[in-house]
Amino acid sequence: MKKSEKIFVAGHRGMVGSALIRRLEQDGFQNLLTRDRTQLDLLDDRAVREFFVIAKPAIVIFAAAKVGGIKANSDFPVEFLLDNLRIQNNVIQAAHESEVRKLLFLGSSCIYPKHAQQPIPETALLTGPLEPTNDAYAIAKIAGIKLCQAYGREYGANFISAMPTNLYGPNDNFDLETSHVLAALLRKAHQAKTSRAREIVVWGSGKPRREFLHVDDLAAACLFLLQKYDSPEIINVGYGEDISIRELAELICEVVGFDGELAWDRTKPDGTPRKLLDVKKLHNLGWRATIPLRDGIAQTYDWFLKNIAR
Repeated sequence: MKKSEKIFVAGHRGMVGSALIRRLEQDGFQNLLTRDRTQLDLLDDRAVREFFVIAKPAIVIFAAAKVGGIKANSDFPVEFLLDNLRIQNNVIQAAHESEVRKLLFLGSSCIYPKHAQQPIPETALLTGPLEPTNDAYAIAKIAGIKLCQAYGREYGANFISAMPTNLYGPNDNFDLETSHVLAALLRKAHQAKTSRAREIVVWGSGKPRREFLHVDDLAAACLFLLQKYDSPEIINVGYGEDISIRELAELICEVVGFDGELAWDRTKPDGTPRKLLDVKKLHNLGWRATIPLRDGIAQTYDWFLKNIAR
């Protein structure tokens, strides 16, 4: 990749997109293309095509998506399926038509079966039923993967797909109605601390295990893959270790400084019992995550205090 090449980061305002911009700028890339929703509606097929014709990006990183936690996915499956299909179809098709040199499609670890073997290898895709609480989002992402592979098979397009594990970091969504577990727990712990509450309520049993990757590590992995990976086969991006939701909640309370109790609401769903990605493929290429979970949570809480809490 040349530092002067035009790189379009779709979804640059989000947690992943903003981390990508930070990393690309840090590494000296000078020609970054960004458009927010007021400038380019990715749901608008004609507008997306016109943008690609005029802007002519050489590289596309697809980090745009409608995302949310268990509650949001359960409440709005139509929107999670249709919006994500439309956005990714528009961008991927326009990228092909404008002869983009390389495209990186970011999927999600939720594409894998609910009861996949652990750690989850890339070959587990489509080998079993999905987790029902986020199957709409997962199906959209699987369709995106297959579309990228189809363009590669039919037209020789260099469209690669990476599957990140659970992400967190600056610019995460801290809305308790739509956020993922780590951001939600961080906000709950902070609110409990500042209001001097005696307990916080956490969904489920606390037994499920999850892997968490700081978004800055993902951004570094994306740049690595753009430079080193050209296979149409999907590749996992993760930290390589997991933690129980109970352990995560305790760690967050420790970082935040909340010393009250955890109350477990077992009427709420646990989701997938365990989700740890097999990252041997990425490790063998020469890349590993570098930000430990505790350090990453502390950094994220500091960002939360400066940008959300105040």
